Amino acid sequence: MARTVRVVDAGTGETVAENVAVADSFWGRFRGLMLRAPLQPGQGLLMQPCSSIHMLFMRFAIDAVFIDREGRVLRVARGVRPWLGLAAVRGAHAVLELPAGTAISIAEGETLRFEPALQPP
Repeated sequence: MARTVRVVDAGTGETVAENVAVADSFWGRFRGLMLRAPLQPGQGLLMQPCSSIHMLFMRFAIDAVFIDREGRVLRVARGVRPWLGLAAVRGAHAVLELPAGTAISIAEGETLRFEPALQPP
């Protein structure tokens, strides 16, 4: 079973996503969300280390949040479409993938904090 974390906006204390799987191995990052069912509200995937994504073999759109080593948001790519999307950010250490529309309140420059998940996914 993959390790899961809870993502919190460090500035406001608000939970961004409750159950985020961590992909920190080569194969976990390689597979990502390809050929998987759409993410449900509160779910996500944190890929680290990672500075770019593609949407080949994806079945649904996502919001992609690019984060540096300190958890600072470098860029938010909203509504990245399946098969057509590609995004890369220089200096990113991780990418948080969320259901499309979830990252509406996340802005560049904010800091995210990763804590143990409150409940299993």
